[in-house]
Amino acid sequence: MIRRFARPYAKAIMEVVKTPDAARALHDELARFETARAGSEDLSTLFENPGVDAKVKKSITAAIGAKLAISELGLRVLDVFVTNDRINDLSAILEALAAMINDATNTVVARVRAAHQLGEDEKAELTKALEARLGRRVQLELELDSALLGGFVAEVGSEVYDASVLARIQKIRTAIA
Repeated sequence: MIRRFARPYAKAIMEVVKTPDAARALHDELARFETARAGSEDLSTLFENPGVDAKVKKSITAAIGAKLAISELGLRVLDVFVTNDRINDLSAILEALAAMINDATNTVVARVRAAHQLGEDEKAELTKALEARLGRRVQLELELDSALLGGFVAEVGSEVYDASVLARIQKIRTAIA
């Protein structure tokens, strides 16, 4: 669920960059920063601490951004988040931004649990099948699920497409009973 405060920041980013492709590129830059920030308890604590001067926080943000090859625009956006004490909420803002990018590109996210790692051909075939069924572009989010014997389960919004071996076995049991 997207937090309410995140939408205005995401909307402002969309308005500044103008295109979904530029928004995606900025999203990816900010996501690299968020991975570094969230992966360090010290950084999270530093950014949460109101006793640390904003100038110090901004200089640390700039240094990390430089190491991560964040663009000038990306650094300015991060500066705004530090100024507004929203840097520790970056993941929520990124979630809202991703949703707006997907809306702008008529894309849905399909969360797919598979019994084994899917090859590139399988991913392409699954994407094509879901796009044909949904009439929209599909972005796959894949995860392995060792509980599945075979096949996959795809969730798109509230719809579930179950092509797992277990679902097929249950269908057969129901038909026999």
